[in-house]
Amino acid sequence: MSFKGLDPRTTVGILVADLFEDLEFWSVAMRVREAGYRVLVIGSKAGQNYASKSGGLTATSEAASSELSADDLRALLVPGGFAPDKMRRDKDMLRLVRDMDKAGKVLGFICHAGWVAASAKILDKRKVTGSLGIKDDLENAGGIWVDEPAFTDGNRVWGRVVDDIPAYQRELIGHVKTFV
Repeated sequence: MSFKGLDPRTTVGILVADLFEDLEFWSVAMRVREAGYRVLVIGSKAGQNYASKSGGLTATSEAASSELSADDLRALLVPGGFAPDKMRRDKDMLRLVRDMDKAGKVLGFICHAGWVAASAKILDKRKVTGSLGIKDDLENAGGIWVDEPAFTDGNRVWGRVVDDIPAYQRELIGHVKTFV
């Protein structure tokens, strides 16, 4: 057992900050739960409510990114929206992303989430996708742009945009299940 008694073999973390994309957060979180995993909502502070981009939904963090390490999680997901622009400025979130990557654990990025990967400096010569609006940012950070709905590159699962959530979820769940 690890962080507060959670089993890292069955715990999937999902980062949250204000202005997260509703569907990229909630539909993915529900699909991960449906697949039998415990979802741990991770913010800059524990117990904080974060507003979605639409303003209609909120998410409450259960843990602070500063409290966690790669040893605590099976996978870490980053939703899009405008939240990644806030997440990329949080040193503890970036450290957690880097730790997960260094440990070879599953990382999921969709839409604008690639900003977090770019700021974590983990894109060097790796395939990436996301919202077309961040293509230049990802390429300038060393990523190799691929215009596909969803794919896996090593330990990373990438999804392009909201319309690609079904393909992203299939790719993500398949990779999380086979990760050892």
